[in-house]
Amino acid sequence: MANQLPSTEDSYPGRENLTAIREGLTAVSHTIARRCGDHVLIAELSRYLANIYDTLNNLEQELLSQLSERDELAAMYNISHALGSSLDLSEVLNEVMDQIITLTGAERSFLMLVDPETGALEFRAARNMDRETISSSSFEISRSIVNRVAATGEPIVTTNAQMDPRFKAQESVIGYNLRSILCVPLRYRGRVTGVIYADNRILTGLFSDDDRDLLAAFAGQAAVAIENARLFESVSNAKALMDNIFASITSGVITTDIQDQITLFNRAAERILRVSAAEVSGAPFGDALPPLEQELRPLLEQVKSSGEPIVEFERELTLPQAGPVILRTSLSPIKDAEDEMLGVAIVVDDLTEQRRLEARYQMFQRFVSPAVIERLPLDPHELRLGGQRQEITSLFADIRGFTNFSRLHDPEELVEVLNRYLDVGGKAVLSEEGTLDKILGDCVVAIFNAPLRQEDHVLRAVRAALKIQEGVARLHEQMPPDYHLNYGVGINVGDVVVGFIGTSQQMNYTAIGSSVNLTSRLQNAAAPGQILLTETAYRRVERYVEARALSPIEVKGFNEPIPVYEVLGLK
Repeated sequence: MANQLPSTEDSYPGRENLTAIREGLTAVSHTIARRCGDHVLIAELSRYLANIYDTLNNLEQELLSQLSERDELAAMYNISHALGSSLDLSEVLNEVMDQIITLTGAERSFLMLVDPETGALEFRAARNMDRETISSSSFEISRSIVNRVAATGEPIVTTNAQMDPRFKAQESVIGYNLRSILCVPLRYRGRVTGVIYADNRILTGLFSDDDRDLLAAFAGQAAVAIENARLFESVSNAKALMDNIFASITSGVITTDIQDQITLFNRAAERILRVSAAEVSGAPFGDALPPLEQELRPLLEQVKSSGEPIVEFERELTLPQAGPVILRTSLSPIKDAEDEMLGVAIVVDDLTEQRRLEARYQMFQRFVSPAVIERLPLDPHELRLGGQRQEITSLFADIRGFTNFSRLHDPEELVEVLNRYLDVGGKAVLSEEGTLDKILGDCVVAIFNAPLRQEDHVLRAVRAALKIQEGVARLHEQMPPDYHLNYGVGINVGDVVVGFIGTSQQMNYTAIGSSVNLTSRLQNAAAPGQILLTETAYRRVERYVEARALSPIEVKGFNEPIPVYEVLGLK
């Protein structure tokens, strides 16, 4: 220990001088006694020497007392220095225990702290005179004394607990053969935060009231050191927790102080902005992150001046290491308990991939019915080929005369016109929540009642066909007469197999069955602008539809002519 002084038990400054004086006076008195026969003079000299001896003894005791006080003060200084040199709680507690044994000459010392949640005393340190940690199996102390000191806040000293009427009946005192015991409270800001307990199971009369007062004074210093260490441990744990939280957050988190210097830069921010925390921590925001400075500077100033957050500000910008990115940022003020502005917290999310996926999804919707997209499993591995048998209504709508039309126009012009007509057909189907099965050249193929079940699926198909006619009529108003084309539509209802058909690399959601084949044949028989229904389909909607019966038609693949009805409109 620094500044350690020698113990007064063995030696002290000036002890040799006092001893020499005693020995010299004794020698002088013996010489005078031998040479002088005057008994009166000898008696007088003896009394004088006796007074000198008493004075020397008193001086020695006073010197010993002063030296003891000096040792105690030096020990208190050393203890203060040792306790103030560390904020590690375990290290502080062990140092406290070792210093107690040094101060008091105890055999063992224990320190218990009050749990802030339960209020119970918990062992936090235990040491012996060899500066070794005592195992929990050897925690043989007087709980009665400890609990009394914790409850009353008053220190206790006993020179022999076995004979002390206050404690001799306690089982722990008898069972553990406890003798000299010294116990003082730890106080911090007026409350008891723990207890220091020291004892000696062999010697009696080891501790005095002076030891009690000295240990009480030491306990005051120890309590402050322990609370500081506990606070530091709590703050360190909280910081470690916050660091782990910030590190695990998938959003980039950047904090700046009131001078716009970066104080925190988590791992997600490193990943998103392609910059390491070591490069930017402590640097001015504008210097460290120039791409963000231009976009966020007005927002930073607004948050600092208004004290109000700005949520989900989305911008596309170019990062030196990542290229074009789409970032969404939110800015919030950081304030202290007095509502004073300390800085700004910036949360950054990289939406680049998400926006790309959304764009692909929107493009995908142009090829596949939204109802089919919703039916797709979230896990691609769950997508399987196959289907199920169910009733559907199928609709085929083919542009009549398009083959001849294509011979008269350039391919670019032809594609533009075709797309406008197909757009009419597709929108009409989707408006009735039908599923666009496919586009076959100039033919729109749709199904109803799959994948979503629809009780009125036949009627929906008829309404979609009528909307195709209406859409074509509006289109004709915008196009020259030689661009006027019309759909021929066929509609049928029946059982088919519906599902994902194709290969493991490419598949379509479609319907397979003779009912669909009949719809295709029916559409081939339809004249431009004509909507044909099979008799089965007509009977399902005859209450809602104006129609007229036509002569049965011969259909390839069917032995008998097929009765058909032409839709004239809705009732």
